[in-house]
Amino acid sequence: MDFATIIQMLDSTVRLATPLLLACLAGLFSERAGIFDIGLEGKMLAAAFASAAIGVMTGSVWFGLLAGIAASLMLSLIHGLASITFRGNQLISGVAINFLASGLTVLLAQNWFGLGGRTPPLEGPSRFAEITLPFADGLRDVPVLGSIYGDLISGHTLLVYVGMAMVPLTAWVLYATRFGLRLRAVGENPAAVDTAGVSVVAIRFAAVLICGVLCGLAGAYLASLAAGFGREMTAGRGYIALAALIFAKWRPWYALVACLLFGFLDAVAIRYQNIDLGILVLPVQFTQALPYILTVVILAGFVGKAIPPRAGGEPYVKER
Repeated sequence: MDFATIIQMLDSTVRLATPLLLACLAGLFSERAGIFDIGLEGKMLAAAFASAAIGVMTGSVWFGLLAGIAASLMLSLIHGLASITFRGNQLISGVAINFLASGLTVLLAQNWFGLGGRTPPLEGPSRFAEITLPFADGLRDVPVLGSIYGDLISGHTLLVYVGMAMVPLTAWVLYATRFGLRLRAVGENPAAVDTAGVSVVAIRFAAVLICGVLCGLAGAYLASLAAGFGREMTAGRGYIALAALIFAKWRPWYALVACLLFGFLDAVAIRYQNIDLGILVLPVQFTQALPYILTVVILAGFVGKAIPPRAGGEPYVKER
């Protein structure tokens, strides 16, 4: 494998890891506040559909992005009402959101566009354009560094850079701000936070809404990357993001590493249809299944070792 091929693989890894990273950080905010969210998949799917549909109708990627965030926020509010206000089972609420998004997106797409559950392709201003960073073209001929900067760092869409910037921003919010301290405390000991005069409900709703915004960005990115919406186009990425979150032990920088690992396996599956090991040839089905195999391995090997927030999954009842 030559250097150019390695750069291309890493470039694909970054592109494919971005929606996973945004969804993983979304789940991190929610679960750090004690609200487990199995509905990341459904929120991403709803956001992808809304972003593609509004983008096609208006011809503007920005209206599509806002629509994707709005759709995800609506589902987040439903999850928040069910889990926080009415103290329902958080896992059941998340699964219900996934089913709702799965059926509703196909139904609306068929009703609006009549293309078998798809939207028309996104073109021109209805998709995010690639951004060429300063001096990228001029430095492209410089050995090694030129390729890294010009072909790997430069040339991505806005949401890729937003996703990468969200990692240090999330770490700063969680570990260097009063809001982050309270959010983490709510996920560990909500009664102590309540005793200090801080609203547990408000903090948890804020975390759920932040989760909705990030899932909206992830869905809008998927729609732009695929140039439209297709039935079940998230393809389990929400569940993979949850596995990455567990693997990362609910820490932002570890989440970046985990998502890049999943993105790399996805890039390998796309680029290498068959892997020749000399003794045997691994079929394309195996390479396509690699990210999901890793998900099962992580869940089987790390669920017992990764310790979630102590108050996670449990509704808080204010003491009288």
